[in-house]
Amino acid sequence: MTDQSPLPDLPQTLGEIGLMNYAPYLMNRIMGRYNSALRDEMASLGLTTPKMRALAVLSVNDGLLIRELAIYAIVDPSTLSRALDQLSEGGMVRRESDAADSRATRVYITEAGRETFATLWPRMAEAHGRMFKGIDEDERRAFVGTLQKMLSNVRKHEI
Repeated sequence: MTDQSPLPDLPQTLGEIGLMNYAPYLMNRIMGRYNSALRDEMASLGLTTPKMRALAVLSVNDGLLIRELAIYAIVDPSTLSRALDQLSEGGMVRRESDAADSRATRVYITEAGRETFATLWPRMAEAHGRMFKGIDEDERRAFVGTLQKMLSNVRKHEI
C-alpha cells in the first residue's frame, strides 16, 4: 500500500540539493562506515558482509525460504547462494526442502552459526550505538519510524 500524496517539490539537480542534503548519499556513507567498522571482526570469524547479513537475519527469522532471505539480507540471490554454500560448509547453516514445496529450500542457522553471530553481535551493537551517539531516544525513534516509512515507499516485496 503506497501513499498517493504528491511528492514534495525538490531541487532539480544534485548540485542544487548538495551531497550532504541528499538522503541516499548519507545512507550509503553511514552504511559504508558501519560495514567498515565490522570488516576486521567479520574476517577474523571467516565472514563477509553477505554471510554476516544471512546469519543476522536467520538469528531473528530462522527457516526462511532462500528468496525471502535474499530480500531480508539485502543480498543478490547469486551472491547469497555462494555465501550459503560457504556457511553450510562451515557448519553455520543447514538447508532443507520446504515441506509444502519440494522445489523450495529453507535455510536454518545452526548452533555453530548462532555462536559465530553471538561473537560478532557486540561489535555490531557497538557500531550501532556509535551511530546514535548524542541522539536522544525520541529523536532515534522518530528517525527509525521515518526509515520504516521510506522503506515502505520504495519496497518491491511485502517483507
